[in-house]
Order: sequence, then structure tokens, then C-alpha cells
Amino acid sequence: MAELRRAVAFAAGLYGSRLGFAYHGYVRRDPMSLLHLRPGRDDPYAIYRGMPRFGPTRIGNWVTTSHAICDTVLRDRRFGVRAADLMTAPKATDEFDMSFLDKNPPDHTRLRRLAQPAFSPKQMAGYRPLVESTVDELLDRVGPGREFDLVSAYAAPLPIQVITALLGVPDVDADRFARYGTVIASALDGVHSLSHAARLQAANRELRELFESLFALRRRDPADDLVSRIVAAEGDKIQPHEMVPMCNLLLVAGFETTVNLVGNAVNALLAHPEQWAALCADPAGLAGPAVEETLRYDPPVQRTARCALEDVDLDGHLVRRDQYVVTLIGAANRDPEAFPDPDTFDIRREQTADHLAFSSGIHYCVGQPLARLEAEIALRRLAERLPDLHRTGPLRRRVSSIVRGPIHFPVRSGARTRPLTGAVGKS
Repeated sequence: MAELRRAVAFAAGLYGSRLGFAYHGYVRRDPMSLLHLRPGRDDPYAIYRGMPRFGPTRIGNWVTTSHAICDTVLRDRRFGVRAADLMTAPKATDEFDMSFLDKNPPDHTRLRRLAQPAFSPKQMAGYRPLVESTVDELLDRVGPGREFDLVSAYAAPLPIQVITALLGVPDVDADRFARYGTVIASALDGVHSLSHAARLQAANRELRELFESLFALRRRDPADDLVSRIVAAEGDKIQPHEMVPMCNLLLVAGFETTVNLVGNAVNALLAHPEQWAALCADPAGLAGPAVEETLRYDPPVQRTARCALEDVDLDGHLVRRDQYVVTLIGAANRDPEAFPDPDTFDIRREQTADHLAFSSGIHYCVGQPLARLEAEIALRRLAERLPDLHRTGPLRRRVSSIVRGPIHFPVRSGARTRPLTGAVGKS
């Protein structure tokens, strides 16, 4: 999640309209354009396999499928999330301000340090009972033998309930925060129409008002939550105009990664029955490895980009100042130079390299401990309580080339009542 908004802005600004994608993808066979179209949504990995390790894009930037080069670019301080000339430029609007994700040091460092303690190992141990009770409550609702949508009934409500509790959102407001946060998260895939833009603007306004009310409440009545810690740091570690973007980021990031991670994990497990059977035989031992293998095999965020802050010699090529390097995370995680037999989904895989699903370097996802915890518990409980889970219809993916995950995933526990027909979603 930590890279979503930046990657979307890059794609929207530099690659053009859907008609342009279609021409360059289908006619000119440009792989970066194909990634924005149906083939890229269905199976981006087939496209990645035909791309070079490192090379130019059609618009004068660079793209890499190499795990080593991606890791280097993401770690190298000669690259930033914004061009050097834009580092101190004021934003024209705060509609899409996602706090420190949009910033290079030193602002990135200052704001990240404020959020970091909320995701410490000690905090994770404290969140575990909340995650476990939330998962059990959701599974109690679906019950054995019933058909349900894995996304709307399970993968999405879990992180929403957890992140609103972490922020300290009162129960009476939790549904409203979740509803408006979901609208804002939908823009991570781009703004699709004027009506979508209007919904986004309204949600942004409503969410700002809700957060400002919550700030006022926590100034009067501090609690042991993240918003209280942000309010306490006001004027010192964070400026007033930075508080709402920080909370927007934590709210959206708090559920966007987890919902797609859980959906992609269950999709991969059910597509590989021997892997699902292995997990069901040892849920406690294999749920964590299943999460890590999903992050490698089918990560929720497929790519991001970095901008050269100076001329850089990279893999024998000169990347000039202000040129972008698109790091194809999904491709890097299946690089045969880093991962043997990379297109095989194996939850017992021996680790030979670190996957890049949560980025790398100073922008390594601050919320990744919580996403891992939620996904591990979600898979473990699912395997323990619904070991005969199976599909009942085709999976439908979200319309995005950057964020990869299902939006509709019908499943049932218990005996199969009819054969499954139709696509199940490629990986």
C-alpha cells in the first residue's frame, strides 16, 4: 500500500489516456501500455516475462523487472519520490495529499517517525487479541455451509475494524470513517469519471470534518490511540495542516493492503489445492509462510517509481536527473535470479531473497507489521474453521494495473453443490 498513490500519479501523468494505452498496447505491442489493459489485469506476469531486465520506456524514462535493480533503486538515496525541483514546491490541492508517502527527507523522516511507534512489536502484540476476535466474529456471521463473498464479508471488514480502533475512532463514527475512506481509496486506481471525482471530493470533505472533530475530542479527552499521539505532537513534530493527510494515509493504508493481500492469498491457495490442504493440516505453522509467499507470488502493489535526484549510472545506463525508473515489484518478486522456480506458488518455499511487496529502503511500508498480522490470523482461522472452503463462481478483479486484488470472490464451505464454471482469476 505504501506505494499506491505515488504509482497512480506517475501512471496518470506520464502514460496518458486509455485510448493511448490501447493503441500502444495492442498495435505497437508496448508492454507498459499492455499492463494498463485487460491482459495486464488478468495476468501481468506473462507480460513481465517478455520484458527486458532494464530498459527505456516509450516516453523517455526507464523500467526494470530485475529484483536486484529494483532493490537498488528503492534503497538509493539518489532517487526520491518527487523530482528535486518539486521537493519544496507547494501542492496545488490537498485532495490527494497522502502525507509522508509524497515526501522526500527531511519531511518524510519527521512524519514517519511520528507514525512508526504505532506499528512496533509491542503494539502488534497488543493488537493480536483485537484481530483474533474480529476474525472470529466475521466467521461466526458467515457460518459453515453458507455462500459468501470473501471480500465484502471477510477480507474488507477485518482491516477496517482494526484500523478505526487503532486510530481511536468512536464506535458511533466507525462506519462513516470506513465509508469515506473506501471512496478515497478508490482513487488510488485513478479518477474514472466526473461523478467519481465529485464523490471523491465530497468524501474528502466529510472525512476532513470527521477527523477535525476527532482532533478536538482528543485535545479535550486524550486516550491511548494514534490520533491522541498525533494531537499531542501538534506544533512540534507535525504541523496542523499535516494532521488530516497523516490520518487519511493511516486510514486508507490500514485496510487497502490487507484486503487485497487476504484476497490474493485465498485465491492462490484455492487455485493450488495441495497448498490449501497443507495449510489446513498445519494452520499455525504455515499461515505466516503462506502470507509471505503470497506477497512474493501475487503482491497487492505491482509497481512504483522513483525519480533521479541527480544523474545516476545504473546497470550500465545513464539515468539523468528528473528521469523516472519504474520498479516493477510484481516482476521483481518472480525474478529467477532471486527466486528459484519463481512461477510456482509454494508456501513451504525456502527463502533465498527478500520480496519487495512492501517496497524497500526508507519508504519501506510503515504499516507492514499490521498487514502481516491481520493476514496471518485471517488465513489461519479460515483454514481451522472452514477447511472445505471452495469457490462458487468466478473471481472478479478490481480495474487497476497497479493495485492487484479481487473485488468479488464468491466462496462456500461444505460439500460442493455444483461444478464451478468460468474463470477463477489468473495469477
